[in-house]
Amino acid sequence: MILDETLRAQLMPYMDLLENPIILKVDADLESENGKKIVEFTDELASLSEMISKETAKLNRKTAFSIEREGVSGVLFSGLPLGHELNSLVLALVQVSGRPPRIEQELVERIQAIQNPLHFETYVSLTCHNCPDVVQALNTMSILNPNISHTMIEGGMFQEEVEAKGIMAVPTVFKNGEEFHNGRASLEELLEKITGPESSEAFFDKDPYDVLVVGGGPAGASAAIYAARKGIRTGLIAERFGGQPLETLGIENLIGTPYVEGVQLGRQLEEHVKKYPVDLMNLQKAVKLEKKDLIEVSLENGALLKSKSVIISTGARWRDLGIPGEQEFKTKGVAYCPHCDGPLFAGKDVAVIGGGNSGIEAAIDLAGLVRHVTVLEFLPELKADKILQEKLATLNNVTVLTNVETKEILGDDKVRGLNYQVRGSKETVHLELAGVFVLIGLVPNTQWLEGTIDLSARGEILTDKVGATNLPGVFAAGDCTDSVYKQIIISMGTGATASLGAFDYLIRN
Repeated sequence: MILDETLRAQLMPYMDLLENPIILKVDADLESENGKKIVEFTDELASLSEMISKETAKLNRKTAFSIEREGVSGVLFSGLPLGHELNSLVLALVQVSGRPPRIEQELVERIQAIQNPLHFETYVSLTCHNCPDVVQALNTMSILNPNISHTMIEGGMFQEEVEAKGIMAVPTVFKNGEEFHNGRASLEELLEKITGPESSEAFFDKDPYDVLVVGGGPAGASAAIYAARKGIRTGLIAERFGGQPLETLGIENLIGTPYVEGVQLGRQLEEHVKKYPVDLMNLQKAVKLEKKDLIEVSLENGALLKSKSVIISTGARWRDLGIPGEQEFKTKGVAYCPHCDGPLFAGKDVAVIGGGNSGIEAAIDLAGLVRHVTVLEFLPELKADKILQEKLATLNNVTVLTNVETKEILGDDKVRGLNYQVRGSKETVHLELAGVFVLIGLVPNTQWLEGTIDLSARGEILTDKVGATNLPGVFAAGDCTDSVYKQIIISMGTGATASLGAFDYLIRN
């Protein structure tokens, strides 16, 4: 049985949401183990509701099944959509049955306006928390527009195919047979990549804001909510709403919420912000800030926004090594997420760069998947918590190298190894590897502010106890500031503080 009692219990409530009968069409080789799994899985799925029937059919791929309804474009799953992809299966079932997707009408119209035939294939790992958003977005597009089709392909079931295409990171999307996208993306981001960016003309008629929040992570969402609750005109621009939590698998230290996945938290933040009259402008990058009569924020698309006060909450991003080969081999063996990409390196040798908590957690996770892990730490000792180091020491397929400097990542069409030096030595040591996972901390997203407001030597925005910067009317919050601890709950608190500080500033000025 593939759908055990727990999975059946998870799926049953959604069976009542099916609005019209749907058909599971199956194309599977009964002589293969994977083909038998597809048949067994679809049999069990069809048994959950009288609204689901099943038939054998000739599909574009073997070892696959489609979810279809008469007169509606369906979606294709090549493999078993379990693990993190279970939600993708649920949404496909209810949306194909006729339940409208929960997206804005403007996005529906943009999707339906696409006239060119587009076929997408998304290679996923069932342990990847970034893959479902891409799968669900492209499934939604294919359901709304008959010119678009989409297939989810489980990389673990088709490893030879993954190897042949040189896929070393998930999700990887192909469009009409050509590689199109790597990594996490929302429906809006994928649509923008397909149809082109939104014109800056949409921003020309915007009146000045009382508070403009720059950044859409926990700090930015908190700041926008607190501002909007004061009844003042509030805007929020974000490169990607949700911020760093989107890259986090599970969060267990958000007080009052024992466990939440990062992607889920990102959705909850957006839903909460949208309950208030906040002008939310997603997929927009701020490139310049100037203080004139009002504070002016220039966007990458050429638009200019004005506000009486601004709260900067642009967060931080993973720090790069800055060595030869790193950029060249991103998604070709250089990775930053062990949960997403680890399964692609099963049975191979990999390295983890970084001996802090993130690096050692990654090494522990990878040790259960790969043949061997080598941890490289620049300092003389690991920086991770003692409990993590003790766990690492119990693993017999992990080697720890301290006091070493990674000099270069090498390869051809993909990573083949790296060179390092023991600090104080000129001798170069070569390691043959299939993958390099980089986890060396965060760097604040503040380069665009250099010369405008005071920054620390690390590039963090200097703030006072109410979040104010040295520039009147400009406040900051979250991981882009000089706050000592970089935690979600602290970012939310500093966002609220900065918003209240901005409101007090507006009253007094």
